[in-house]
Amino acid sequence: MNGVRRLAGATVVLAVLAIPPWLLTTLTRAHLPGWPTSTQLHDWLTDPLTPATLTTGLIAVAWLLWLGMAYTVTVTAARRLRAGARWVRHLPLPTPWQAAATSIAGAAALTAAHAPSTQPSNPPTPVTADELQHPSDAPQTERGGVVVPGGWLPDDTAHHIAAAAALVWLRRRRAHQPGQPDTDATQLTPLPATVTAVQAAIADQPPPPAATTGAMQAPLPPAGIRLAGDGADHAARGLLITRLLTALRDPTDTTPVIVTSNALARLLPTIADAAHTIPGLHVVDTFEQAAALLPAPRTSATADCGIPSLVFTTEPATAAPPNLPANARVVTLDAGAPLSTWRVDRHGHTVDHQTGQPRPRMCVLDGIAAADLLAVLAHPTTAAPDTAASVPVRPINRAQATIPRQASRIPPPTPRQPIEAAEAAVQLRVLGRPALLIDSNEVTIRRSAALQILVFLAVHPDGATTTQLVQVLWPGLPAHTVTGRLYTTLSDLRSTIRATSADQVVVHTEDRYHLDPRTDVDLWRLQAAAHHSATTDAPGSWQAVIDAYTGDLAAGHTWPWIDPPREATRRLVLDAHTTAAAAQTDPHERLRLLQAAIRIDPYNQQLHQLTAGQLDALGDTAAAADLLHTHRQRLRLAGVLEQPTSTAR
Repeated sequence: MNGVRRLAGATVVLAVLAIPPWLLTTLTRAHLPGWPTSTQLHDWLTDPLTPATLTTGLIAVAWLLWLGMAYTVTVTAARRLRAGARWVRHLPLPTPWQAAATSIAGAAALTAAHAPSTQPSNPPTPVTADELQHPSDAPQTERGGVVVPGGWLPDDTAHHIAAAAALVWLRRRRAHQPGQPDTDATQLTPLPATVTAVQAAIADQPPPPAATTGAMQAPLPPAGIRLAGDGADHAARGLLITRLLTALRDPTDTTPVIVTSNALARLLPTIADAAHTIPGLHVVDTFEQAAALLPAPRTSATADCGIPSLVFTTEPATAAPPNLPANARVVTLDAGAPLSTWRVDRHGHTVDHQTGQPRPRMCVLDGIAAADLLAVLAHPTTAAPDTAASVPVRPINRAQATIPRQASRIPPPTPRQPIEAAEAAVQLRVLGRPALLIDSNEVTIRRSAALQILVFLAVHPDGATTTQLVQVLWPGLPAHTVTGRLYTTLSDLRSTIRATSADQVVVHTEDRYHLDPRTDVDLWRLQAAAHHSATTDAPGSWQAVIDAYTGDLAAGHTWPWIDPPREATRRLVLDAHTTAAAAQTDPHERLRLLQAAIRIDPYNQQLHQLTAGQLDALGDTAAAADLLHTHRQRLRLAGVLEQPTSTAR
């Protein structure tokens, strides 16, 4: 059928190219006897609008139209021929050895076809796309790593960055004080763009094995290395951060990372003042001061065991100091250092300068990307108090038993007439497991990006532009390269909804996408109840907030942008519980509310202190001690509660 269509198309093209010039030549021959003479040109200038000149002009226009059509057809055909030739050139042809092997295999197959066999034939070995790919057609996506604006990270390093980002939010949850106004605006600040790009890139990837260290992508020479090339500074930053990630993941590893002040000013000038907040990082003034901070190996047999310490420097050095431990490695950018030299490009590809042998690819980061990643490694300057000491119950002030205003919270949607859930045809549930219900029937959303759009627009009732949605769904990628993907996702979502209901859910007005205001959204009900509780003195108004909360925002999803609104929503409910507990006169009901708040956020420190104080007030000191002990164990297992170590700089 395809051959017949192609033949018919070629016939039509040839007819269009051949018939018009034949007709023009045959029918207009009498009107175009030859080139005009000087007398004819003079007559035309005197009287241009004559029947003869008009006929000649129409004939010329007809020829020009045909020439334009012929040019278009010719260019299109040439492009297709070039594409076909390119495909033929890239077609992998068999080498003589492959041809001989194929002939032998074919002969063996014909011979074996006549011989009886009692065993099933082996299935063919699948050929991967990499084996068929021409070397010149390198893929855009990197295997074994994550491309971010400003660098490249190996998979294990990217997963460690995601784990460090999760610890940032756990620390914020631990330090939050429910029932009190937010005074620190950074508590709900989104993480840097490079971190969110890493989180989005590994969202669907399994975590690396526990044995992976992530400290280095290649074993360093015994004395260390000198990095050279266009990517030397980028590779030094990547090596520094991957080593700090190892110390963060394993608090028992006290092997420090030492950097001279000159090297820090060259590699990371923006964090020079905040270097003391980064665990495991020690800054020294001179290269010789590093030896005093390095732990000496116990025996020579264990000198090279474990992860070596790293000393970063840019100062000239003739050799490593003689008192430098054997389990330390020097990483220098000094051009005259007598160490093994690795040349690194900006993409992390490394070559040993002495032997010419390629080394494993290194993590490379520019200054901005490295500073973004270090932001998730730094500890907060103000730590939460320890839970070991008994804390008295906060005094109850029933006159102030209202949910406090939170300046950093998400603003509630525009006030409108409330819609009862039973009356709303379209309901969007984003607290707990997200679900879209039309006439009380859940709609199956095929694309995960479509579900993410619905939740994002529920969090932002004022809507979002195309660029904002693209940056949220696919951070780290140029917006113009994934805009088409957004349109495809929205089109599929609308088609799914249109097959169930005539109502629209996602509306596009004034260059912004937003949810239809008639949609019943449980998050909007919660925010409206919290807003009402913060602006009224009606008794029991906080109970509406407690009843409206059915679970974490988009529970089970790890989208990079979800943490700030999820934490803001959780804090609304914690405020409601602590405010309700403060207004209770029954100590047992107060304890029940505080315990319910702990189930919502088992990492919050003040909730445990208040609950332990309430248990002490009721005479159950053993339960109070068990509660604080369990809380400390939970924080220690999550990596939020650090082991006491020496932090001399």
